[in-house]
Amino acid sequence: MTAVKQPIDSDAVSPGQTGEVQMKPEVFLPDDYRPAEDEPFMNKRQLEYFRRKLMAWKEEILNGSKETLAGLASGTRNLPDIADRASEETDRALELRTRDRQRKLVSKIDAALRRIDNGEFGYCEVTGEPISLRRLDARPIATMTLESQERHERSERVHRDD
Repeated sequence: MTAVKQPIDSDAVSPGQTGEVQMKPEVFLPDDYRPAEDEPFMNKRQLEYFRRKLMAWKEEILNGSKETLAGLASGTRNLPDIADRASEETDRALELRTRDRQRKLVSKIDAALRRIDNGEFGYCEVTGEPISLRRLDARPIATMTLESQERHERSERVHRDD
């Protein structure tokens, strides 16, 4: 029985050789998987875990945005009472402000997904040290260790007070 060589990244077909792109094999991830400190940092399973977490978060935000757009399109009413109209306008403004914040969050999620693809995910952009798994699990778009983030926020506060 002869073994068949499986392509690895260096054996991957580049676009243009045969006209198709070699897809990376999907990483098996059990439903109850959680990254652990005792495994190698940012191994394939951890990266896949965070990729899926980010993609689900992005999908949730985009679905909420679609609902908001549908609600805004169909929700234009001409209320006779000025107080009711003012209340509805305030609600709309708040919803639009929330959606704008979420739009900015989607761009941060996209940046985190790019960092996964580039091999930079999970490492502090200031110090280069690994960001704790607990922090990444709570805030997968984090780009700094907790200590670096606190220093950054303190310096922002000092400069803002000037």
